[in-house]
Amino acid sequence: MRFAHDTGLIFWSQLRSNLRNPMWVIIGLSQPILYLVLFGPLIKGIAPSLGDVDPWKILTPALVIQTGLMGSLYAGFAIISELRAGVIERQRVTPADRGALLLGRVLKDMAVLIVQALVLVGVAVLAFGLRPDPLGLVLSVLLIAVMSAGLAAASYALGLWAREEGTLASVLNSVTLPVTLLSGILLPMTVGPNWLQYIAKVNPFSHTVDAARALFRGDFGSTDVYLGTGITVAVALVLMVIGARSFARENA
Repeated sequence: MRFAHDTGLIFWSQLRSNLRNPMWVIIGLSQPILYLVLFGPLIKGIAPSLGDVDPWKILTPALVIQTGLMGSLYAGFAIISELRAGVIERQRVTPADRGALLLGRVLKDMAVLIVQALVLVGVAVLAFGLRPDPLGLVLSVLLIAVMSAGLAAASYALGLWAREEGTLASVLNSVTLPVTLLSGILLPMTVGPNWLQYIAKVNPFSHTVDAARALFRGDFGSTDVYLGTGITVAVALVLMVIGARSFARENA
């Protein structure tokens, strides 16, 4: 009971902080919308090579994942700011559960991502005629939120370890570029050469992208859905465990 109470306090504290300064949320959402507006027509141009699939059902779920990747991976910058302001030191001397200090922040990031995802999908529906499967839309957003939770937990722990923005930026920039390019976010990896497809399969987030696209189509029996969901949940759990242990050690 105390754990849930402490988690709720941290969640609402973090959410209020975001609402007072929503610029990061707006920036995180504006980039995918620009991709939707500027890159979407290119996807439509190569639609015949993608088969009988709505190109917006290929691009939109991938952009939601991109939003989750960028928002979650860079969540550690916020905790560096809190560390510098003395917020973390004050929380360390409270009786709050150390797991709640992390989980409250992670849940806030999941909530922000869900709102961003719904806004992005809403733009695609209203402006570009996207018609995702309703159940598939809900399931894909939940799947991406789980992915976001694992990445955010790891990012917070990494932020406490780095303790300054330059170090954290260097680490994250070296990770995000290959992860993004090899996940098939902008284009399905099936349009690439075989050797690139083999490399991409090692990237767990490429399976998340495939699962989200299948869910958007309402193709619930697809192998991509089961494989992508299993890999995403497993990777998220591993990252959350690693992040929680590191976070607890840094807050000891």
